[in-house]
Amino acid sequence: MDVKPFVTFRENVLKNVSQAIVGKREIVDLLIISFIAGGHILLEDVSGLGKTTIAKTFAKTIGVPFKKIQFTPDLLPADLVGINYYNEKTGKFDFKKGPFFSNIILADEVNRATPRTQSSLLEAMEEKQITVDGETKTLNPTFMVLATQNPVESYGTFPLTESQTDRFFMRINIGYPTKDEEREIILRNETNIIENVHCIIKEEEIKYLSENYGKVYGSEDIMNYIIDIIENTRKNDKIELGVSPRGSIALFKASQVYAAINGRDHIIPEDIKKVAVHVLNHRIVLKKKGKMEESVKVIKELIDKTKEPTEKN
Repeated sequence: MDVKPFVTFRENVLKNVSQAIVGKREIVDLLIISFIAGGHILLEDVSGLGKTTIAKTFAKTIGVPFKKIQFTPDLLPADLVGINYYNEKTGKFDFKKGPFFSNIILADEVNRATPRTQSSLLEAMEEKQITVDGETKTLNPTFMVLATQNPVESYGTFPLTESQTDRFFMRINIGYPTKDEEREIILRNETNIIENVHCIIKEEEIKYLSENYGKVYGSEDIMNYIIDIIENTRKNDKIELGVSPRGSIALFKASQVYAAINGRDHIIPEDIKKVAVHVLNHRIVLKKKGKMEESVKVIKELIDKTKEPTEKN
């Protein structure tokens, strides 16, 4: 397996995105991993940290359509998937596509929409298809949802259920910039920097990555290591509900992609540890309900206590 295209893709995306985004290399890495693996991301952070800028810049870099949807209590499923309407000129019903027919969707403040509207995300995220009036329509192969929610504001929100959060490949927070990064952000804000970002990725490159990341090898020891981590989430005294098999699959896929973009055709324990926190933190339910930071802390402690495989000579 040739991993050079993975390394090149990562380097090119990071370089191009840096024209508009200051720092946040790890966040862009996680975005790359989720995109290649066909996953979705839940961004849980306060407003004004550049979530929209990151999503829009990434979409422009890889050359796919981007749509931002502001989720509100009056948003309906039809506003997302589209509707059949009567065309008086033709005398037939035509389908008007909704924003889900773009490639990258930023679902802003997803927890402000009603559960009925939130549930319309499930089929799209899991099956990459939607159903309108009993007819199934396929979405773009590179369909990806980046959903945001503010962990501070709870008034007028409808918290996502465990079944909904489990559909997300990763849950991450962007975090505040450093002093030097914030100074650069202020200086860059004088111009519309996103307009200077252009597509640098070809469609065939994306196709190669999505079709070949699954060839990255995971040894029996590596598989056992992943299973041990997952098993430990189900036995931990602080966790009421552990990670499901969907989480096991997601962790393996994320480790495969992380290995590939780092130039390896096989997974090592370090790959798993790098992505595990982001893949697993939203898939557990703590006995003492808490914020994302507490789930992250528990997962980190759990990984540190899980014996990793040693390299064989």
